[in-house]
Amino acid sequence: MGDIEELIHAWRANVSEYASAKAETVYLSEFRKSKKAILMVEAQSNGIKTGQEREAYAYSHKEYLELLLGLRAATEKSEELKYRMIIAERRCDIWRTKQASGRREQKHYGA
Repeated sequence: MGDIEELIHAWRANVSEYASAKAETVYLSEFRKSKKAILMVEAQSNGIKTGQEREAYAYSHKEYLELLLGLRAATEKSEELKYRMIIAERRCDIWRTKQASGRREQKHYGA
């Protein structure tokens, strides 16, 4: 019984951390659009004329590239936590199935 309690504890411990990591991923994903717009306005104020040139400026800007690195790290963390939770759920399902099978065997063999 201790194993299942440890699994449930581990699953619960990851819930809050996963929620934070997922929130960071979504935030950075949305902020990426704002950062692009901010950098395009900056490019325009620096005299860059065409939309295509301003967009190239934004996408190649150091701050934009750093934001992408942060988004990559946040995505990696949230995905890792998500799959940890899925694995714990699957292990609980396996445990539950084994328990049910054991009860059936006990009934069948009259133990």
